[in-house]
Amino acid sequence: MHKKTIIFICHGNICRRTMAEFLFCKMLSDHGMSEEYNVISRATSTEELGNPVHPGTRRVLARFGIDCSLKKSTRITPEECDRADYLIIMDENNRRNLRPFLRDGNEKKVRLLLSFAGEERGISDPWYTGDFEETYNDVQKGLDGLLLTLQKKKKA
Repeated sequence: MHKKTIIFICHGNICRRTMAEFLFCKMLSDHGMSEEYNVISRATSTEELGNPVHPGTRRVLARFGIDCSLKKSTRITPEECDRADYLIIMDENNRRNLRPFLRDGNEKKVRLLLSFAGEERGISDPWYTGDFEETYNDVQKGLDGLLLTLQKKKKA
């Protein structure tokens, strides 16, 4: 079976996208779907490369028993964009910053996470806001919509 690849993308890959990656992996596991998807997260910038997950994100994930201590920020590559089935961004700045990595036809794979919940808006970056709870709530809303989308596609 060919696994579909979902890449969560943000600026630095230490807050929002990492939160989305780990929470979504848990959701897929809880729904018996983890064998169908390869889920990763990547940065568009080099600012945080090699850095660990932000402490605020680690605290949110710890509430769910998720250990992300080995995760380090890594940057997206054009080849990963080619292989991905979904390129999921947190905000429109991520879309702009992702463009240099996209080759022909890959733009159609790019979606805002909250678009899966019927909202065409970005998720605030807690690096700047300091509000990891607000970010978590928005990420979870988007992930719930993404899971529902994937479940519907599976049934079709």
